[in-house]
Amino acid sequence: MKRVYVTGIGILTPLGKNLNENRVALQLGKCGITNLELFKTRYANKMPFGEVKIDNKTLQQELKANEPSVTRTTLLALYAFNQAINDAKLSQQDLSNSETALIGATTIGGMCLTDELYKDANKTSKGSPYLSSYDFGSINMYLQQRYQIGGIVNTINTACSSSANAIMYGARLIKNGLAKRVIVGGTDALAKFSINGFNSLMILSPNICQPFDSNRSGLNLGEGAAFLVLEDEHLSEKKNKYAELTGYCNTNDAFHPSSLSENGEGPYLAMQGALKLAGISSTKIDFINTHGTGTENNDEVESRAMLRLFGEVPSFSSTKSNIGHTLGASGAIEAVYSILNLVHQEIYPSLGFATPIESTKLIPTLSYIKKDVSHVLSNSFGFGGNCTSLLFSKV
Repeated sequence: MKRVYVTGIGILTPLGKNLNENRVALQLGKCGITNLELFKTRYANKMPFGEVKIDNKTLQQELKANEPSVTRTTLLALYAFNQAINDAKLSQQDLSNSETALIGATTIGGMCLTDELYKDANKTSKGSPYLSSYDFGSINMYLQQRYQIGGIVNTINTACSSSANAIMYGARLIKNGLAKRVIVGGTDALAKFSINGFNSLMILSPNICQPFDSNRSGLNLGEGAAFLVLEDEHLSEKKNKYAELTGYCNTNDAFHPSSLSENGEGPYLAMQGALKLAGISSTKIDFINTHGTGTENNDEVESRAMLRLFGEVPSFSSTKSNIGHTLGASGAIEAVYSILNLVHQEIYPSLGFATPIESTKLIPTLSYIKKDVSHVLSNSFGFGGNCTSLLFSKV
């Protein structure tokens, strides 16, 4: 089977506008979870959020994306997508090649403009410019048309594991000879739809989240985007290779619409499957970028799954303590952070932790450290029990 390498990266988060800004912020233990400044909601002064501090007008001007139907979700995607293809030095000929695919992911998509669409529907009979953006596929359709992507284009929506599954799907396209290059990633913007929805589940924290802490009180929603360029071993031969994607696995324990089973069957099988595909022993994993949402269910269950698989759990942390939960973008963003661990041989601290969970007693990494890192697991667990683990290895 063909080997798959990461040759380009683009990222936009509450921590920074590019790869280096994100790395520096992670090294310093910076938290990008703040009060809202750009997004209007009744919860603006009641809960903290991971907001990208660039307004839509600025993004539209910088990206030359002034179509009325382009949503913030698409603008964030376009920002990171541009970085990734430029980083990989892809030409228009490369993008238009039938062996170049695009697999993107989102949870919210155009639903960030639900209010605008509703208002339009009540005042006009001619349709709304927001209607064409409401479909989840609209983001990748926009990227496909703008860049004339020549190969397979698809959108994945599996809640919080969406962009991890996009990365996995892209790798499988390469390994099965259906593409030689795949641009993969995810995007999500803050939206009333998601804020109100998560608040109805009573899992939004009024404070900055505390992943794996016994006093954790819920998650903070965030926004952002990340894209990676995956290429097979022949196309990447003379390129800068950030990392190799050596393992991946998606499982579903189908236990509950929004919770994981108590013994962590889904997370356990996802991590185990990624290791098996890579042919790597659990003892070889140097670090885990956990799903780590800060919710009561997830952190205890993920801890149990790690204990079950590893016995002695390797170093781990949750970068959701830095940027919040970016939903469909989180898998791609955290994959990028995992790759930074490998490239720079360093581990970033998990923030907000004070007291271990009584039943598991696991303590995440709490300070920046330099360490030999050869293999990193990145976990993304979605609603409905959809669990995915990606395994990146040093090149």
